[in-house]
Amino acid sequence: MGIIRVNNIRIYTNHGCLEEEAKIGSEYRVDIEVQADLQKSAESDALADTVDYVHLNKIAKEEMAIRSKLLEHVAKRILDRIFNEIPLVEEGTISVSKINPPIGGNVEEVVIVLKDVRKS
Repeated sequence: MGIIRVNNIRIYTNHGCLEEEAKIGSEYRVDIEVQADLQKSAESDALADTVDYVHLNKIAKEEMAIRSKLLEHVAKRILDRIFNEIPLVEEGTISVSKINPPIGGNVEEVVIVLKDVRKS
């Protein structure tokens, strides 16, 4: 088993429950970690034998572009697509961070983390 991480995917979009968040938007960060059997790709040196991190980045960007009220919802959509589109992935962890959230205080970010495993 091996780990592939795609860290600090920066996206400006409009998630949130407040009407202002829908209009103005804000900056988000997505971090993806997947676990998969990487032995074959380590030997073959072939992209077809591994988890393509370009594909992971594409999924994150596309799902983040769809407005959600809750970060949990968008993170679950990202995880679901990873499992649906990349059969090699056995486990995944998604972190979605809202940078400078409008919560009435000096808060750098709020982060939600969802983790899941492939269902048989």
